[in-house]
Amino acid sequence: MSEATGGSEPPLCQPPHSDLSPPKFVAPPGACDCHLHIIGPPKHYPCVPNRSYTPVEAHVEHYRNVHTALRLERAVVVQPSFYGTDNRCTHDAILASNGRWRGVAVVDPAISESELAKLHEAGFRGVRINLLFKGGLAMEVLEQIAELIRPLGWHVQLLVDGRDLPELALRLRKLPVPFVVDHMGHMPTSVGAGHPGFQKLLQLAREGCWVKLSGPYRVSGQPYPYEDVLPFVRALVEAAPSRMVWGTDWPHPAVKAAIPRVGDLMDLLPRWIPDAETRRRVLVENPARLYGFAE
Repeated sequence: MSEATGGSEPPLCQPPHSDLSPPKFVAPPGACDCHLHIIGPPKHYPCVPNRSYTPVEAHVEHYRNVHTALRLERAVVVQPSFYGTDNRCTHDAILASNGRWRGVAVVDPAISESELAKLHEAGFRGVRINLLFKGGLAMEVLEQIAELIRPLGWHVQLLVDGRDLPELALRLRKLPVPFVVDHMGHMPTSVGAGHPGFQKLLQLAREGCWVKLSGPYRVSGQPYPYEDVLPFVRALVEAAPSRMVWGTDWPHPAVKAAIPRVGDLMDLLPRWIPDAETRRRVLVENPARLYGFAE
């Protein structure tokens, strides 16, 4: 169930929305955007040829404006598939944050302990495995990667089609490290919240799996405010409020739907999570535990 595309020239992504009007919702102190990508100049940070799409540039300076508009204090930069295992762009972005951002890398299973240690010192706290887009790591290396990162206390982040979770669950439960599922399981809302894949995600969350409440436009069949996503979000938060984190998914690469304003995305939070204390857990306490921020 891959979104990888064929053809000789990977398609160009839409740019992020230029309107950075602040949201009506005011985030609590210490709030974190747990999913974003930084995309530097191609001459400095070239994309891998074997990729599913071609990104638009989205620099650190651009994201700082987003971060300021949303009144956030922390962020997690996720290595995108089109950079393969070249983590330099993500690494440089984290260093530019003066300790306020963390990172999720993509690494070769043959990476040395010393190289992993350097990434840890820079602020990386996980490794991403991506089954939906070319350029990322495949599930064949899941256990090997988990053993590599276990001494560092890192986690595995998974971009998978949630409909495959019933088949993957046994392997995931055996991992010696925590794991995080991207974008609420990345399955279309049209399958319904009763789908075995989503029910398995709820079960895994109750058992300790982390889930990112992000990318509603990736799974919704409706325009903003993505009302068909609400039952999925509410079910996840009810199942495991201590295992939910939130992210903007900026600059929203490989999205075919209309790109929303980031402020509008953040304004979904009071409806998604009506209870203020639970919102604080999702925005502040949970990211602090998962990514090693000091509260």
